[in-house]
Amino acid sequence: MKGKRVEIVVAASLALAGPTLAETPQARLDDLLDSFQQDYGFPGATAAIAFPDGSVVTAAAEFADAEAATPMTSGSRMLAASIGKSFVAMTALSLESDGVLSRSDLVSRHLGDRDWFTRLPNHATMTVGDLLRHTSSLPDHVHLQGFQFEMAARMADGSAAFTPEEAIAFVLDTDPLFPAGEAWAYSDTGYLLLGLVIEQAGGAAYYDLVAKRFLVPLGLTATTPSDTPILPGLAAGYVGEDNPFGLPQRTMDDAGRLLWDPAMEWTGGGLVSTSRDLAVWGHALFAGAAMAEPYLNRLLDGVPVSPDAPSILYGAGVAIYADTPRGPVYGHGGWIPGYVSSLRHYADHGVTVAFQINTDVGIVDDSTDLVPALEAALADLAIGRDSGAVQP
Repeated sequence: MKGKRVEIVVAASLALAGPTLAETPQARLDDLLDSFQQDYGFPGATAAIAFPDGSVVTAAAEFADAEAATPMTSGSRMLAASIGKSFVAMTALSLESDGVLSRSDLVSRHLGDRDWFTRLPNHATMTVGDLLRHTSSLPDHVHLQGFQFEMAARMADGSAAFTPEEAIAFVLDTDPLFPAGEAWAYSDTGYLLLGLVIEQAGGAAYYDLVAKRFLVPLGLTATTPSDTPILPGLAAGYVGEDNPFGLPQRTMDDAGRLLWDPAMEWTGGGLVSTSRDLAVWGHALFAGAAMAEPYLNRLLDGVPVSPDAPSILYGAGVAIYADTPRGPVYGHGGWIPGYVSSLRHYADHGVTVAFQINTDVGIVDDSTDLVPALEAALADLAIGRDSGAVQP
């Protein structure tokens, strides 16, 4: 039934968003996002489309704060979660362009002097490239019961965030999932290690490096570190009553402070942003314009995520869908308690689409088709405009 629901919602949304001589891309995007909010009942959302000519249209629906009836706007910010991995990966690739690290480096070259390093699975064989592409075989600490128990405790009492090394400690002395480089398994732990490698090789804090190399040059002024519970302009996030971290359903207090410390994510994601900034970032990133040195061949050098899905790959901090009805699609999704984000670039059409929603209810447990349905509808709207095709 889920697939049928996607088809029905997309068709209905496109009918609503179908162009007429009087409609603008802005109006169609507004209408589409409003129709999804009415169908799915989420608190609020934003969306943005970057077109081949560099123009960007944005939309917002319903509430940034449902209790206060504060309207969501295109400037409302949300936690971007794992979309931040694309920034982390590009920071690593920029350091590779500088000659201070290489994807072929053993991780031990940069972190081998840490007193805990030899307790890591595959510590002697994993490379920087393995961290970038999730082929290190490291377990993902986020999904370990011990971490979830401790995280729930810290969230409940407002304790300080885990440091990167405290989070990494949850996988010490565990067995590798496979020999390094021989399979794929998503690992936030690996990206925390990558953050430490970046700081060691770059000689500066990760957030300083990413700001200097990408956020400032690309004008991503709404994108900043999510390293404190107080993040100006942040929309309130909403979670399910039975969420595994014991959070209240509204994850922000009345003063606008998160009830938990997002700094624990760090280079697993670690940014707060807007849909517009994410679309601008993706547009530059996948056009090869995010930095002066060539990098696309390194960014998109992907490995299959499963033998059963050979056309779905993971490159350097980006997912690659090599064979879709719309051609190759590049991007990343993001989830963190209370927020869901999506970034997709349609290479054959030169358009980039991003959206953010301030709830994870029904999304984190895959009981709703909201995310794929909205991705499909936004893509059809954007590509239809680009190609000149008339929607029914």
